[in-house]
Amino acid sequence: MSFVRPENFFKGATNSQDDTRPKILIVDDDQSLREFLEILLAKEGCDTFSASSGEKALRLMENNEDISLVISDVKMPGIDGMTLLKEIKTKYPDVPVILITAFASLDNAMAAMKEGAWDYLTKPFRLEEIREVVGKALETKPKAPYMIRDVADKIYKLDNMLTKSPVMLKIFQLIPRIASSPSSVLISGESGTGKELAARAIHNLGIRKDRPFIVINCGGIPENLLESELFGHKKGAFTGADREKQGLFAIANQGTIFLDEIGELPMTLQVKLLRVVQQKSFTSLGDTSEKSVDVRILAATNRDLEKEVINERFREDLYYRLNVIPIRMPPLRERTEDIPLLVQYFLDKYSKEQNKAVQGISSFAMDALEKYSFPGNVRELENIIERSVALATSNLLLPDSLSLAEYKQQKSVESSPFSYDPYLGPEGLDLEQFLNYIEKTLLKKALKMTNGVKTEAANILGLNLRSFRYRLSKYAP
Repeated sequence: MSFVRPENFFKGATNSQDDTRPKILIVDDDQSLREFLEILLAKEGCDTFSASSGEKALRLMENNEDISLVISDVKMPGIDGMTLLKEIKTKYPDVPVILITAFASLDNAMAAMKEGAWDYLTKPFRLEEIREVVGKALETKPKAPYMIRDVADKIYKLDNMLTKSPVMLKIFQLIPRIASSPSSVLISGESGTGKELAARAIHNLGIRKDRPFIVINCGGIPENLLESELFGHKKGAFTGADREKQGLFAIANQGTIFLDEIGELPMTLQVKLLRVVQQKSFTSLGDTSEKSVDVRILAATNRDLEKEVINERFREDLYYRLNVIPIRMPPLRERTEDIPLLVQYFLDKYSKEQNKAVQGISSFAMDALEKYSFPGNVRELENIIERSVALATSNLLLPDSLSLAEYKQQKSVESSPFSYDPYLGPEGLDLEQFLNYIEKTLLKKALKMTNGVKTEAANILGLNLRSFRYRLSKYAP
């Protein structure tokens, strides 16, 4: 991607022979729209190419590898805009793509962002809007490949994350595509799965990487202090406010703010956060004037926010605003092929930190780790290895040195929950698995009693229809 200086872009046309002029490909089966965008962008100092179909666009890109940006309609015969987007992101991952359509919907926007679109505009758009979006897209500098692959061991590295797992590799492929997008990202997953690492990777690989990255634990700050921490306060706003304080949103301006455990955010502050997401502005405590802010918002939760919305503990409008690009971090039990890789990484790290010559792990110890369910996921594995290195008396970690005092084999619930004896013996009980089995059994029994009529089945269980459908969808094959 080449242009003189982003700050001079859209300041007037430059020499038509200047190789630094942005080269923009316009794809639309509507000739009048193509011509309109060609005239607009040419006046703003760009070289333009146009294609009436996705097929022609791909041929043009094969012959013009220095295309700076693609603007494409979504609805087209043949290769449509979404398919074209996927093709471009596969062959030309550094080229931003802006999709335009007259048939906008939240689902379409989310799908476009997830596939790597830079932005998504609806017709008719304002001239200022297209200028702003195109200008920001062209400021995105091409980046070197972020993924490092060791061909021999098939180990993939992204920022500070490692994997050999196909499910994690999909996340590694997604993060660079969305890193420079302005859209909000919701990262879900159990505790210890690396949600903050994923958020840092998104920030570090995007255009805001040289700007602040602010982490806020929404569940770790008392509710009466959280609003002041987030948005700041004026002097005298409340008892003890003896001076003005700048909030974390203001400090994060031009950068990224990571709202960890967003499900813990009180309802009163959810309303204020929604305004920041929608309007890019907020009001400090004790102040009457609004402050504008340019912040990329990343959020994470170990809760089921969709369930929280159904139970009216989380605002539905805020949920959809945050969940534009969803990322689910898999638990370690779904990526067991990463256990040996992570064990060696933490072993090297803590052997060096503790100045101990622990070089490996016995096959029996590794077998114990691979059979363990890891309720604390990667964070728990790291703690186990750190503790084991500290206790090790030889250069090899043995099962005894793992100190898995909390190690428990999961009980499988093989019979009806009414005949299954949930006795809490020495080996313990997987309570979540047991309760899920009860829920699934009762849902099926209620449907059988009502001959599949969901409304009646919901009434039997004392649920509204929406909640019943949600619970049922969790167990769909």
